[in-house]
Formats: sequence, structure tokens, C-alpha cells
Amino acid sequence: MKKKAIALIAAACSLAMALGGCGSSSSSTSGSSDGGKVIITAFGSEPQNPLIPGNTNETGGGRPVELMFARLVSFDNKGNAKNEVAQSIKPNADSSEYTITLKKGWKFTDGTPVTAESFTKAWSYTANAKNAQKCASFFSTIKGYDDLQKDGLKGDEQLSGLKVVDDYTFTVTMNQPDATFPVKVGYEGFSPLPESFYKDPKAFGEKPVGNGPYKFSSWDHNKQIVLVKNPDYKGNVKVNNDGVTFKIYTSTDSAYADVQSGNLDVMDSVPATATKTFQSDPNVEAYNKAGSVSQTFTIPSDLDHFQTNTEEGVLRRQAISMAINRKTIVDKVLGGVGTPAKEFTSPMTPGYSDSLKGESNLEYNPKKAKELWAKADAISKYDGTLTFSYNADGGAKPIYDAVVNQLKNNLGIKAATNPVPTFQEFRTDVSNRTIKGAFRTGWQPDYPSPENYLYQLYDSAAADNQGSNDGDYKNPAFDKLMDQAYAATSTEAANKIYQQAQEILLNDLPAIPLYYGNAYGVAAKGVKNFTMNWQNQPVYSELSK
Repeated sequence: MKKKAIALIAAACSLAMALGGCGSSSSSTSGSSDGGKVIITAFGSEPQNPLIPGNTNETGGGRPVELMFARLVSFDNKGNAKNEVAQSIKPNADSSEYTITLKKGWKFTDGTPVTAESFTKAWSYTANAKNAQKCASFFSTIKGYDDLQKDGLKGDEQLSGLKVVDDYTFTVTMNQPDATFPVKVGYEGFSPLPESFYKDPKAFGEKPVGNGPYKFSSWDHNKQIVLVKNPDYKGNVKVNNDGVTFKIYTSTDSAYADVQSGNLDVMDSVPATATKTFQSDPNVEAYNKAGSVSQTFTIPSDLDHFQTNTEEGVLRRQAISMAINRKTIVDKVLGGVGTPAKEFTSPMTPGYSDSLKGESNLEYNPKKAKELWAKADAISKYDGTLTFSYNADGGAKPIYDAVVNQLKNNLGIKAATNPVPTFQEFRTDVSNRTIKGAFRTGWQPDYPSPENYLYQLYDSAAADNQGSNDGDYKNPAFDKLMDQAYAATSTEAANKIYQQAQEILLNDLPAIPLYYGNAYGVAAKGVKNFTMNWQNQPVYSELSK
């Protein structure tokens, strides 16, 4: 999506996520600096919120947070999990309880030890509704979560399912079996926090203290976030440089020009103006491979005439979906750096299928689209203008111009774009539920499982600002299948249930999938080891010069 919501960059990008927005052109020179140290300069966007792991579900904040905090497990470039801070994560017979043992010797960058309580208190804080953290819903399968969603809380109440055994051991009791838990804990929302966090969370968010491969140095808002190598880190990540500075841009074209000129080292996308040429550009090192990011737009589930629990609303959603020619958008607008969507996860996700029941609702069929729209009008006439909001700083304009034009031409309806200046402002409008129309959404996976795309984006528990269900979609039948998948005895069995759940989504269309963004980007000439991982993100730690 990190994370999460992603700020569309160029046309594909990286969200939830989720991937970061863009910012002003940098005038600083990349490369070795600071006494001969190798500092990597990277494309970034202004985070929506302070840099607190449990409140970060978009990539502007997710990029730096990912590097500053180590979790129980980490993922390699292909998404394989490996114990990091954890020595072991042992489930009982039905995955309803886990015993977690930590490795000794881990420290936060303020010198304090990472203990079992560093995890249990952090998880409880994030889960507690009083604290209004964006990643709260990730903890919903832990016993006691529902108690922390009640009114009248102080904010320091703990999840009853977490028990500290000793400084390096704790147990996790689930309120339902959760076979994805040992993978899920690799998400940044499960990061440990030092005691200093609780004294002043707001101040911590401006100067975070982590335990990851990099540590915080400075944050000049709307300009840059500076991280330096953490000399005390002893985890799985091999760090080939001395620091990463995220330069905040408001123009992808400016960022790309800086890569071309050597003033920016790496960018996890390219502007729409360069998608057809970047792979042959002699001034950059290009990368373009199949990716895991899902790009969608969401229509609020309670929007008049578009409600997901009414026949009229579902008919209109299906009509809109069928009126969009995804292949044309991918070929003509994206320059081929994407793949038309067939379902709600991605081709890189275990259990992916391009032939689920309802997949035809994502196929271009303007004739049937008109028929469905007419059926909806027979129920209740709609004469309004459907607007499409997006962040203007991320290269999304040509995509939504195309969507609006196709809907006008193929359905004969009134539609218009509604650009919001920055990704931060856009995500704030989404969070505040002030957008009265469709809005751009995207998701960069936090861990390699269908659950991450489905539960976190469409389960009722993730609605109402308790997670990343930004359209507040609620369907009891879908929720029930999510519960069944958690209780499955194998990954294969769970994936089959997730496919059934997707068939509900393909009918209701709480969001309308457009395409999967490739993992693509550019590095400046002279940058070594440029590659991108299963989250469509550059592997910053491997970069060198």
C-alpha cells in the first residue's frame, strides 16, 4: 500500500496502500555526499499523516515507515516471508492461538530494547478505536478487538487476546482462526513501538523512533524526508547504501526529468508522457515487469442511485463497468505498462483467477451497458452528473479523462472529472467522506495473500474509517466468506473461498477494477542494483552507486 492506498503515479502505480503522490522538482544533486557516503535520492510524496506505522495506509508515508520499522517477519523481493524480529511464531492445532518468541538484542534507535510489550502495546493502540488509526482493522481477528471498538474508551485499553509471558515471549489468542496471521504480521501496521511513543504520539510522528534498517534523520514537510542507515540493525535486509532521502514531488514529469539529468536516483513509476518511451530512453535505467498493484475507482456504497444494496445501484455499477474499454486505456493511455483487470486481487497474488463468475462485468460491452442503465432508469430515473475525483499530482488525469469520455459516449450520461490538487488533500477528503461521487482508489499489497485485497478493502469491519474500506461497502454474505477463509485449514482451501467472495464483489462492484499496474520505474545512470519487489516498490536498500 503500503500499503495501501496508492497515489497514482503516471498512470499506474502503489496503494490503499495505496502509491505515493508526487512533489516539486528537486534542485539538489544525487549521488555520493555527506563526506563520501552514498545517499540514494528517491521519488516521494507528502505523507497524509504523521509517520506512525499503525496510522499509515498510503505510500507517501509507507515508503519511509517501511524502512524505519522491522516487524516479526520480513519479506524478500518475491514476497516470501522469513522471521526477522521473531525467533518463532507457533500456532496451535487450528490456528486460533499463536505463541511468539522474539530474538534477543533488538533495539530501537533511541537505545531502548524491543520487547514483547513493544508489540502488544503497539498493536492494542492501533486497534483501539479511540486512537483512530488507519490500520485498526488488521487486528480484527485478535480476541478483544470488538471491545476496543466501543464508545467511552480512554485509548490505552489493551487487546485481551495479547498476553505477555516474559520480555521475549507473548501469546496471541484469536477471536476466530486466522491462518494468514504469520504472514500478516509482516505488514508495517504490526510494527513495535518504543515507550517514548505513548508520551507524545504527535511528536513521535514527526520524529519517529524505529528498529529497522534505516533511522529517521529529518522531515522538511513538502520537500523531503531524510533517512540514514541504522548501524545497530541486525535483521534480514542487506543495506548497500548510507541513507535514502525521499524527495517530495508534485509533478511526475519534473521527477522524471530529474532522473534523466541525474538529480534524482530512483522513481517508482514514470509520467504518462513517458510510458511509451522510457524503456528506450538512453538517459535512464528502465524497469517494467508484471506487478501486484490494483487500480480501481470506488463509488460510495450509499451514493443515491448507486447503492450496493439495491437493484438499481448494482445495475448502474455494472453498466458503468461494461462501458469502459480497459484495453484501450492500458494501450493508449498507459502505453502498455498495465494489464486490464479481471478480478479484485492481482496476477501476482496466490489464488488469482481470470475466469471467476461475474468476470464478464469487467469486459467491454457497450450494448449491454446501455441495456442495464435503461433497466436502472426504469426503477428510478437518474439525471445527475457522476463525478470522478482523483489527485492531480499523480498523473491520473489522462486515465480519468478517458473514463469520463467513454461513459459519455457509451452510456450517454453526464460525467465529469474532479481533480484534487495533492494526494494528501485527496486522501483527507476520502477519509472525511466528503467526496460525493466516484473517486480513484488503488491498492499496493501489504503481504502476499488475497485476504489483503479483499478483507481489508471490502469487509464491513474495515468500513467507517476503521480500515481501508473507503466506500463503506457492507455485505453480510461477503463478510461470512471472509470468516470462513480465515478458518480454512490450508492456503488452497482459503483461496477457493476467497474466489467465492470475489464473485459477490464482481456482482456488487463496490469498487470498479480498471487495471493492474506493472512494476515499472526508472533509475539514473550509474545507480546499481535497481530492481522492484512484489509490492511494485524499488528495493531501496539494495541501491548503490
